[in-house]
Amino acid sequence: MTRVEIEKAFRRYLAARVVSVAGSVVSVVALPVLVYQLTGSAGWTSAVAVAEALPYLLFGLVAGAVADRAPRRVLMVGLELATAVLLASVPLAWWLGLLTAVHVLLVAFAVQVLFVFFDAANFGALPTLVGRAKLTAAYSKLYGATTIVEVAVPPLAGLAVVLAAPAPLMALNAVTAVASALLIRAITRPLSAVPAGERPARLWSDIGAGLGFLRREPVVRLLTLVGMTHAAAGGAWVAMLVPFADQALGVRASGDARLAVLFACWGIGGVLAARLVPRLGARFGPARFALTALPCSLLAAVATTLTTHWLLAVLTVICWGTAHSAVVLNAVTYRQQLSPDELQARVNTTGRMLAWGVGQPAGAALAGAVAVTGAGARGGLVAGTAVLAAGVAFAWLSPTLRARARTPEPLA
Repeated sequence: MTRVEIEKAFRRYLAARVVSVAGSVVSVVALPVLVYQLTGSAGWTSAVAVAEALPYLLFGLVAGAVADRAPRRVLMVGLELATAVLLASVPLAWWLGLLTAVHVLLVAFAVQVLFVFFDAANFGALPTLVGRAKLTAAYSKLYGATTIVEVAVPPLAGLAVVLAAPAPLMALNAVTAVASALLIRAITRPLSAVPAGERPARLWSDIGAGLGFLRREPVVRLLTLVGMTHAAAGGAWVAMLVPFADQALGVRASGDARLAVLFACWGIGGVLAARLVPRLGARFGPARFALTALPCSLLAAVATTLTTHWLLAVLTVICWGTAHSAVVLNAVTYRQQLSPDELQARVNTTGRMLAWGVGQPAGAALAGAVAVTGAGARGGLVAGTAVLAAGVAFAWLSPTLRARARTPEPLA
């Protein structure tokens, strides 16, 4: 294909991701508020974060192997359409007066199961679509565009939640899932590097190849393990945001527009990180960059747990979101740069399964458990921050990471 055709295909791919992420962000805002309104419980609210992150732990390895075998375009389109059907069930049940917290949790879990397989295909599709030489620029552009959506949409969704019921907003996510499917279907450039017929016959051999790559790359392996603790702190924040705003900051779950501002803060940090990581990662290398960004994430997390005023929380959460996103971007880009084309989905899905599929639900569950024992939402955040502190200490005590930091390997 010519350069113009590749750019056209990438624009469709980018549009599909932006539309899909916009709908997903609406759900990120609406689901915790919906469950909190239905139950009034921090424990039930934290269960939303657990339900959304647990599928990576359960299906991550299989999803990576399937995505490297199956025709990615067909797989991605089908998954988006199935997601739309599940999401539409929430506003339908609400309209019929049948909606329960259990229904919301089941939908959140099922949608994330589909997303695990979609994300696995997505990891392999991007390098195939743009080529390895343009991967860093393409991924930074993709991350920057989707992060802007994550900044712009939460305040609007939060305002919509304040002015109306959250359940009908899920219909919007269903529509965006359909739009994403149509855009992906319109991409003419191949999204699979190797035809499905050339794959090995045994699925477990594919899974073993992805795990083997992580074992052979010491820095990627270490950053993935540390990423589990990092994701745990992020899971605690996702689980505790609504109850923490209510209990510690005086920002109510309904009728308070300040909640929309708090939802936007993490995304603002992501936009800042998207601008910083390509420059700093290329200059210092992934190991040294990680050793710097991880303590920054910890300090911002501590500051957030201690704040009692919503305006101060806005500042600390933006800083935390910047450092958190920088750590994630650094690790993901490094994995994609090192992974062979035929292993992209398996390696990156395995890495995310360990970092996000284990860490995110564990952090959310820990925060929820601590909160309901009497410590409240602030206690839940403290618990998540303690896990992050252990990960930062582990990274700094690692001779492998410190040795690589002294002889940095810049990102391409």
